[in-house]
Amino acid sequence: MTIQQDLIDSIKEQTQLTQLVELSGWDALTGMPKDSGHFRSEIDAYLAKKLFQVSTGKDRQHILESLSANPSSLDGFGKLVLDKAKKDFDLTGKIPEQDYVDFQKTLSEAQDFWAQAREANDYNVFQPYLGRIIDYLKKFIPLWQNDEKTPYDVLLNQYEPGLTVEKLDSIFEQVKAGLTELRQRLAKSDVKLDDSFLFRQIPKAQQRRYALEAVQRLGYNLDKGRLDDTIHPFMEALNRDDARITTRWNEHNFQMAILGIFHEAGHGTFEQNVDPKYDDARSILPISMSIHESQSLFNEVMIGRSREFWDVEYPKLQATFSPTLDDIDTDTFYKAWLKTEATFTRTEADPLTYPLHIIIRYEIEKAIFNDQIDIADLPTLWREKYQEYLGLETPDDLTGILQDIHWAGGSFGYFPSYALGHLYAAQFKATMAKTLDFKAIFESGDYSPIFNWRQEHIWRYGGAVDPNKILENATGEPLNPQYWLDLVTKLYEEAYGL
Repeated sequence: MTIQQDLIDSIKEQTQLTQLVELSGWDALTGMPKDSGHFRSEIDAYLAKKLFQVSTGKDRQHILESLSANPSSLDGFGKLVLDKAKKDFDLTGKIPEQDYVDFQKTLSEAQDFWAQAREANDYNVFQPYLGRIIDYLKKFIPLWQNDEKTPYDVLLNQYEPGLTVEKLDSIFEQVKAGLTELRQRLAKSDVKLDDSFLFRQIPKAQQRRYALEAVQRLGYNLDKGRLDDTIHPFMEALNRDDARITTRWNEHNFQMAILGIFHEAGHGTFEQNVDPKYDDARSILPISMSIHESQSLFNEVMIGRSREFWDVEYPKLQATFSPTLDDIDTDTFYKAWLKTEATFTRTEADPLTYPLHIIIRYEIEKAIFNDQIDIADLPTLWREKYQEYLGLETPDDLTGILQDIHWAGGSFGYFPSYALGHLYAAQFKATMAKTLDFKAIFESGDYSPIFNWRQEHIWRYGGAVDPNKILENATGEPLNPQYWLDLVTKLYEEAYGL
């Protein structure tokens, strides 16, 4: 007779294989020799095949069918795992095995060609692999589709259950309207913020020292993580005791690495604090991307752009960077830190313009899957939208369409999570501010009350609870973009003296 432990053991094997896949992915983007990509793609294809067989094979099918027929043998945790395992099976098991393996191999190869395209500053190097990825997804979408209205809805639903184009269009229209009005007001301001000192040379070692000390104060545990260099920053969590973060450096733009490390450490701290009871089932309990991004952006924006935080932290940064910023006081620093200006690079955008970068990518992805745009035309579409939304003339592919790694990893439908993460984070902070005095907490030097609230209301659930329930349970209401609009309006009105 099949029992609950049979299911747990099967899922645990899947989780362990998933960790090997994630370790390979982390290594490929941090330390793998340039010429070894073709060997790595073979290894990744082998791991993909084993993972597919474990997660969709006859043994798994028998376990799912047997326990579904006799759910009374399961406790609450077992019922949760069974439900999530069935959803995981439906997602993967509907794809023919060879297609699944070939797709994973293509993703491994595509990331190498994305890096080569960046080096050559030539989208054409990457385009054939991007085309193959998109073709696979278009082939898979009919297999995954249930009651979703559009092909792109199917992809959105994989990263954010229940999310649709219709919902996103409404949310983004509200955000765009609020942003447009605020940016127009700021453009009329006579205040000109001088941020030139932010581009003074700060050695990488000093940047690294401050950033790591700061994120540890925010709760990131270096005994369960590490910081490495990469082209495009990311966090890779093998398990709750191994959540690795990465960044890139510019000795003449320390803001990029500092906020980038804050961001990735937000992801990592979340992973380090998922309840241990979910350890063996993590492969079928993926954390919602909007909830995950809300926690990275909570670090980066809700804390990393707040005046209360920098009143306390700037003297520490100033001392670490001494003597380079010794002539810059806290008020001057903070206003420059908050300066808003349209930029080409999403990861370096300020909080006011960042959502526009996401809306651009969202609209391009919609065009790919719902409007069947030719991928050869993507660079042109990219340039048109950057001109329309940010008033920028994109000079080349490196600055434009090649800047993000997500498409090389097949992550279509992911980008909206970044914008939703901003909105979730602002709503979380508004709720926290009802019971937590952020200014007093930062002044005390003990940031644990902020850590403890997030652990209690968000982190511990991992992927076991849907994002809308986490948000509603924590804040008492569904998603409301007005919290974010109010927050950025207040930040920038104060900075620009409006």
